[in-house]
Amino acid sequence: MGRPVTLFTGQWADLEFEEICELAGNMGYDGLEIASWGDHLDLQKAAEDPEYAENRKRILAENNLDVWAIGTHIIGQCVGARYDSRLDNFAPDELSGKPDEIQEWAVRQMKYAPVAAVNMGCDVITGFTGSPVWKFFYSFPQTSEEMIEDGFDEILELWTPIFDEFDEEAVKFALEVHPTEIAFDYHTTERLLEKFDYRETLGINFDPSHLIWQGVEPHLFLRDFSDRTYHVHMKDASVNLDGRSGILGSHLPFGDTRRGWNFRSLGHGDVNFEAIIRELNDMNYTGPLSVEWEDSGMDRKFGASEAVDFVRDIDFEPSDLAFDKSIKE
Repeated sequence: MGRPVTLFTGQWADLEFEEICELAGNMGYDGLEIASWGDHLDLQKAAEDPEYAENRKRILAENNLDVWAIGTHIIGQCVGARYDSRLDNFAPDELSGKPDEIQEWAVRQMKYAPVAAVNMGCDVITGFTGSPVWKFFYSFPQTSEEMIEDGFDEILELWTPIFDEFDEEAVKFALEVHPTEIAFDYHTTERLLEKFDYRETLGINFDPSHLIWQGVEPHLFLRDFSDRTYHVHMKDASVNLDGRSGILGSHLPFGDTRRGWNFRSLGHGDVNFEAIIRELNDMNYTGPLSVEWEDSGMDRKFGASEAVDFVRDIDFEPSDLAFDKSIKE
């Protein structure tokens, strides 16, 4: 079908922007989903300084790349997450240990995001919302319905003025349904969309790797939320429940072979990408297929180079006729 194949730069933020552009161009990607951390994109500069945005677009063009989305994951996490010291890693150093100031910074940054997107020539922001109730996902000590509802209400209150800015620029926010977010599985996604009264601004960055290990069938999730799917991540995961390991990860780091599941480079896990492509074809999705490369057991340059070919090979076109049309009736 020829959907654009892009590379999410979040896992490459240790490289300068020029370096990741050159690397992705040489690998054969059509463009980038640009992370708004590291050196890759400063949201405030991209929103306020036309020369900065033009320079970023020039670097992309020199490497035959385009941009369809900007990633704001770690900034968005700081908007709605309940503070602990790990959020200090996502915010400017001078804000470390200052939860209120981190949240205020994150809200400001997210309000810059839609203007930055327009100046960069795209209309989708991918990212996280954070969750004030993620720590309650297991109901002990007892978690009341009121506590959960209060958490969803808090996200509504925090993100409504941000989405107002998105609407001003006709830019969509695609939430990556993911553990630690207010929407992390099927039913919490449904609940979040209902909480926002199905506001068109809010949609989904579909990523099957976060669903499969939870027992959610990615292609069925995609089918049911097809009208809200604004962006697609191509990312794999392997489930390895061997009788000792469990799905909660045992506090073992990603890549540890004792874990019950791990992220894998595309084609090396258990995600049924053919079923996903069939759903994308059925819903007429023509946006990018963005490779989010994560595999602690494989060299990333090897894996990302292999991944772009994997995506092009699996991205087949739908049929334009019924296979039995030629049979005489």
